[in-house]
Amino acid sequence: MLDAQTIATVQATIPLLEQANTAITTHFYQRMFKWNPELKHMFNLSNQHNSTQPRALINAILAYAKHLHEPDRLAQMVEHIAQKHTGFMILPDHYPIVGQHLLATLEELAPDAATPEVLAAWEKAYAVLANIFIQREGQLYEQRESVTGGWRGPRSFCVIRKERESECITSFVLAPEDGEAVMDFQPGQYLSVITPSGSASTYQQIRQYSLSDKPNGKTYRISVKREQSPQPGLVSNYLHEQVKVGDKLNILPPAGDFYLQADHKTPVVLISAGVGVTPMMSMLESLLDRQHAEKIYFLHACEHGDVHAFGRSLSALKQQYANLITYTWYRKPTTQDRKLNDYDYAGIMNLSLLNKSLFSPEHQYYLCGPLSFMENIYQQLMTMKRISSDQLFYEVFGPHNSLETDN
Repeated sequence: MLDAQTIATVQATIPLLEQANTAITTHFYQRMFKWNPELKHMFNLSNQHNSTQPRALINAILAYAKHLHEPDRLAQMVEHIAQKHTGFMILPDHYPIVGQHLLATLEELAPDAATPEVLAAWEKAYAVLANIFIQREGQLYEQRESVTGGWRGPRSFCVIRKERESECITSFVLAPEDGEAVMDFQPGQYLSVITPSGSASTYQQIRQYSLSDKPNGKTYRISVKREQSPQPGLVSNYLHEQVKVGDKLNILPPAGDFYLQADHKTPVVLISAGVGVTPMMSMLESLLDRQHAEKIYFLHACEHGDVHAFGRSLSALKQQYANLITYTWYRKPTTQDRKLNDYDYAGIMNLSLLNKSLFSPEHQYYLCGPLSFMENIYQQLMTMKRISSDQLFYEVFGPHNSLETDN
């Protein structure tokens, strides 16, 4: 635990951190990669170029500083980041490196404010946080290694099927090269895919892709969007263009804190946009496999029919299961798209068009998609008087983001 003086000293720096914002974390990453270039093998360098990772880090630092005296407020953030860290093989030895560069960044960017007292307080605060992460991540590594079909570190998988789901999304079905079982996962979790140095990039690249089917103990399926804008995705294009059936990929165990939590009698609403449909398919197939007793609503939005992944699969499931109800929005339907057949509504997703019985205190709502979509849907749900934030579970692509106003 931190003493009151340390907490007060750290929190006194919050205005400085808020004013500097991503300038601090951008400098931090530049400094760390200069002096420890080996860490480029563990970070998504695309998120450095578009400032997504520096923005996520400053948000996490500010949240930690603001709630040092309220550890319970930090639990969700810690769990989310710890899950992500295990998907990048972060180890205890990495934490002193990060701490060293964080303190040096404060000294270099704010020499007047970074007094010995301030640096000592931040060093203590960082040590406490690092220890929390090290302990939790150690638990996660051990848990995944000890279960049936579990493992630690990279494991070689073969691509046994490659299936086009839409114009931009392709599924890869993976089986372990050793022929042994694979561990179960929570529907909604993801796999970390490792591409070796010199394939997708000069550096080893690690990307996390949602599992898109139910657990079966033998194989995994991921469904990957081919990223083209604002710039081509290094790994997604490598997977789409170069990886073939029979090729091998190194995979880390399933991870993630976004997963299905509904019991057998809870009505579930699955809401997604674009490639956010992938964890929803895992949740849906798992619910149906468990013979879920209550209604399952599947709401999806995309541009048009050419990019609508799993549309045919959903139609077939809807015919088979009476408790599955689907609604689809196409933002810009093409002339080939048929209303009330391929899609239900044109434009962006508008929940007010649906029956009010879908929105009640008994339901659980699972959201996944691009940030702008998530913010819009979150706000729509929160304006409904009978819904509370405790009913909402969501996953935002990329580094950690929260849809709540108070991070």
